[in-house]
Amino acid sequence: MRLSILDDYQGVALEMAEWSPLEGRVEIVVERKPFADEDAAARALAGSEIIAAMRERTPFPRSLVERLPNLKLLNTTGMRNASFDLAALRDRGVVVCGTEGGGLDTAELTWGLIIGAARRIAEDHRAMREGLWQTRIGNRLEGKTLGVLGLGRLGSAVARVGLAFDMKVIAWSPNLAAERAAAVGVERVDKEALLRQSDVLSVHMVLSPRSRGLVGRNDIALMKKTAILVNTSRGPIVDVYAVIEALEAGRLGYAAFDVYDREPLPADHPLRRTPNVLLTPHIGYVTEENYRSSYPQIVENITAFLDGHPVRVIQA
Repeated sequence: MRLSILDDYQGVALEMAEWSPLEGRVEIVVERKPFADEDAAARALAGSEIIAAMRERTPFPRSLVERLPNLKLLNTTGMRNASFDLAALRDRGVVVCGTEGGGLDTAELTWGLIIGAARRIAEDHRAMREGLWQTRIGNRLEGKTLGVLGLGRLGSAVARVGLAFDMKVIAWSPNLAAERAAAVGVERVDKEALLRQSDVLSVHMVLSPRSRGLVGRNDIALMKKTAILVNTSRGPIVDVYAVIEALEAGRLGYAAFDVYDREPLPADHPLRRTPNVLLTPHIGYVTEENYRSSYPQIVENITAFLDGHPVRVIQA
């Protein structure tokens, strides 16, 4: 059988797990680069019975699934993947498995972006490389208001750090109860108050039909002109073109993104040229610790599937 490991951008997948249990049972093919389009994906994967995908890097819509006649097992990191068409996979009888666990890697990166935006670290680093010295003034976070959009595991971790910085922390999501917010030590407000009051707004929602476009042009118009908007969740939750317009017009202070509506972000995307933005290439979960947890579980998933007893099954 053939196993395709997808989107191994750094070329480290085979180093992050012990793959010997699969020797003699599968042929391993590693795809280092993202596919140019669906046709390229279909050509590369047509002969693969097993695929190991990194969460929401390569999408598997029905149109692609139906072009993969040999596919029997599709793995993803994490226990959900919004870019998989589960109905199409079910129709084709493909087993879908995931990986469990994961730390607070994305919450840590969120704070790197928040501090980087508030203190203009990227700009000062670039200025230092150019031989300059103290060209701008940053802003302190203490005493400011942190708005958390989505108070799940990662949002709660971000909120706790905000409290440690002596920030006022407020939160909102469609189903957030005041009791849940209070348990984290923050105040539950409505969406409009979240947008109007936040000096820093950090997005931590799961991508779904309800959350897609949740922060749009009218929402951004409610924010302070000095506010920082940070998205380490999923790109389509925020209207990035509305953010670009607001930044260029001086109606928003700064934005920091780790996620995008198109990934990898095209080289000619206007966000790459927009002022007052800090950009990272969807690395929230890209840590050695996370990889060394996920890839061994993928090996276990494949071994168990070959033995006839799938584990960590998302959908059978």
